[in-house]
Amino acid sequence: MDNRPIGIFDSGVGGTSVWREIEKLLPNEDTIYLADSKNAPYGERSKEEILQLSIKNIDFLLAKECKLIVVACNTATTNSISYVRKHYVVPFIGTEPAIKPAALQSKTKTVGVLATKGTLSSELFFATSQNHAGDINKIVQVGTGLVPLIEAGKVNSLETRELLQTYLAPMLAEGMDYLVLGCTHYPYLIPVIKELIPANVEILDSGAAIARQTVAILKENNLLANLDNKGIHLFYTNANPNILASFLTDVDANYKTAYLDF
Repeated sequence: MDNRPIGIFDSGVGGTSVWREIEKLLPNEDTIYLADSKNAPYGERSKEEILQLSIKNIDFLLAKECKLIVVACNTATTNSISYVRKHYVVPFIGTEPAIKPAALQSKTKTVGVLATKGTLSSELFFATSQNHAGDINKIVQVGTGLVPLIEAGKVNSLETRELLQTYLAPMLAEGMDYLVLGCTHYPYLIPVIKELIPANVEILDSGAAIARQTVAILKENNLLANLDNKGIHLFYTNANPNILASFLTDVDANYKTAYLDF
């Protein structure tokens, strides 16, 4: 048994969508979440910048004695996961767009992928697409502007809706039946997206799969917390903590949000 916390980081509030899935499966685990909102969006940054920001986040979480790190950011994963796995001894769980299950399940063989520039231009995304969706018509779209709107708490704004309409229209025109959300911020847009696409189009994100992998790696490394433990969750942000807290108002768990000059 290991009651040290699970560390989770993202370029902002989006990774809380992953945290929700982890807490659902592992309610007895303590977690520390780091939202690097000051530097969002990562998707517009260079690979070297993304790597350095990821290292900074990881070092902060390790200083808090985290036993495992979840990189709850597609862009950070695709641009840094191979490096950090070589240079740190703790286990890492990465985040990748769910292109493989979408390709396997698509009947029209046309899949839309909405993600950040940093994810879509990465070597890892290219390799995954080639290996698991080489024969699929993939309509990829950079979701420029969406992360800043979500970080500002404008999930349901007219501007967000109009951007989504612009991005989704070409995918629908080509007959997609699966939409892959390749950014952990985007699950918060699902209610709006569902109003803009036909009911037969399935939406996939990676949150549940990441949570299942977290359980598996904790078991494999004998890192599970005591079953009698009641999870305590700390959320840090280097931006407005009220916005981070607004994404957690419905959470039934013992948590606290705090500003971090980071």
